[in-house]
Amino acid sequence: MKVLLQSLLLTTALLLSWPETGQAQTRLRHVEPAFWWTGMKNPKLQLLIHGDKVSELTPSVQAKGVSIESTVLVKNPNYLFLNLLISDQAATGTFDIVFSRQGKVQETYRYELRPRDENSANRQGFTNSDVIYLITPDRFVNGNPANDNAPGMLEKASRSNKGGRHGGDIQGMADRLGYIDSLGFTAIWVNPVLENNQPSYSYHGYSTTDYYQVDPRFGTNDEYRALAKQARQRGMKVIMDMIVNHCGSEHWWMKDLPIDDWLNFQTNYKITNHRRETVQDPYASAYDTKLHADAWFVPTMPDLNQRNSLLATYLIQNTIWWVEFADLSGIRMDTYPYPDKDFMAEWTRQVMAEYPSLNIVGEEWSLNPAIVAFWQRGKTNPNGYRSELPSLMDFPMQNSLVEALNGNEAKYNEGLVNLYSTIAADFLYADPSNLVIFPDNHDMSRIFTQLHEDQSLLRMALTYLMTTRGIPQLYYGTEVLMANPNSNDHGEIRSDMPGGWADDAVNAFSGKGLSADQRQMQQFVSSLLHWRKKATAIHQGKMMHFAPVDGVYVYFRYTDTQKIMVVMNKNKEKKELDMSRFEEMTKGYTKMNDALEGTSRPMASTLHLPGKAALILELQ
Repeated sequence: MKVLLQSLLLTTALLLSWPETGQAQTRLRHVEPAFWWTGMKNPKLQLLIHGDKVSELTPSVQAKGVSIESTVLVKNPNYLFLNLLISDQAATGTFDIVFSRQGKVQETYRYELRPRDENSANRQGFTNSDVIYLITPDRFVNGNPANDNAPGMLEKASRSNKGGRHGGDIQGMADRLGYIDSLGFTAIWVNPVLENNQPSYSYHGYSTTDYYQVDPRFGTNDEYRALAKQARQRGMKVIMDMIVNHCGSEHWWMKDLPIDDWLNFQTNYKITNHRRETVQDPYASAYDTKLHADAWFVPTMPDLNQRNSLLATYLIQNTIWWVEFADLSGIRMDTYPYPDKDFMAEWTRQVMAEYPSLNIVGEEWSLNPAIVAFWQRGKTNPNGYRSELPSLMDFPMQNSLVEALNGNEAKYNEGLVNLYSTIAADFLYADPSNLVIFPDNHDMSRIFTQLHEDQSLLRMALTYLMTTRGIPQLYYGTEVLMANPNSNDHGEIRSDMPGGWADDAVNAFSGKGLSADQRQMQQFVSSLLHWRKKATAIHQGKMMHFAPVDGVYVYFRYTDTQKIMVVMNKNKEKKELDMSRFEEMTKGYTKMNDALEGTSRPMASTLHLPGKAALILELQ
């Protein structure tokens, strides 16, 4: 028996090591991207191929217009990087990538080249004429309860858990596009929907575990593409939230990393110091600089090394793949100053080279406009860095807006002067009109909470955002006074949209159960946004503002054909505004039309202002 057992073990060992076991030994696990398109401006395509000892195989291609430029092997024998050239002669359809060993075929992968959508390269990104609706998918609408849990997904749905998955999905967003459209929004920014197969706290989407697959608890790739198509049919745009700084700790490659420098601090991670200023700081130490850019956010978010050229190409191609596949109109890039800064310039350059009219907004959460401005395309920086990024999130304005509305007007440096001073610093930006402006987002207390649930101040904040320079963005539920009164916990900030679940007692979409205040705010937002759609002076116009005096801030937006006067009165009481200060903008005009009320008044020496309100006046 002992001899027989030894013989069986030896035979098994020989079979496992035998070089001609074919597909059973070299079975491919991943080929990314799984397909591509003909007619792209960049003819080069890099395939990441992952499989058991795939590096021992020799790939070959026989297809018109497709050739292998080079094959790159790395330390891990389970990886092979295949660089293809897709010429103008390449035809749409499929072709075989054949993997051989010593002339014998071991694997065949059928690759597909798809035709591009008509005019795909010239797609128009979001602009000043748009207003963006920000959605956290898990917390918006549960359109398909059947996908709340999915086979192989580590975390299960638990709506009672503030930090758990609640079941919102792509179908839910698609079902409510009509509601978003009816409010007057023209674009949606969707928090990440890619697979986040983490054991817990996975609903937010910022720990990617597969860069080419939508999380099945949100839906499918095709559903995401369909969402964008349905939005486009309504004249709306979809902005995808992307992350290239880090992945999730459960990403499939974490169990079989291709090379020693795929990650930063790969063998002994460190936590970032978040000192983003080190990128610009002329006195920054190398220690602080590296700890900011290379260290990890948290242990569950491994920091990717974009200086690795293979990974850099992978991330750039992945972005282009999603723009093309999902018919996107824009990208919001998470944590823009955390990856390698030279990579970010190249990433943006290559994406914009394929789609010159696309828009990309980066997150730089700094309250210093000089730090934010550093990253915008066209900015001349003292250290010589040249960014290619069109747009930034305007965190300085967000902070100033809250301070302006909450501040004490009796103090010299408080109140509306904060807003005035911040907008006066626009000389720092290469293109301040292309900044995304917002009262709050998914990472901070809701604006209604920040303004101490003062509806008058909220109306003023929204009026300002819809009439100043930039591209406005509102977080879902702002229109029905959603707040986080109990804590700053992200689970509460990102609470469920009323009416997004079948058993909700209050429904923002139908109006069921809404209070009178909620209905009035919803109507106010709708009126404001629909007016803005036709206000060309807001989309394209210049701006002139006058220093705040006695709690009143006045500014004008104007073109050759339209002039709009906005007046913000923070005082509780009514005010009489002396119009002589504004003569350089009002001279020659005889009438003022209230944009939202539809009333008209003659141009006079004094303007009667309601207390704690903002007026939008179209001059005629």
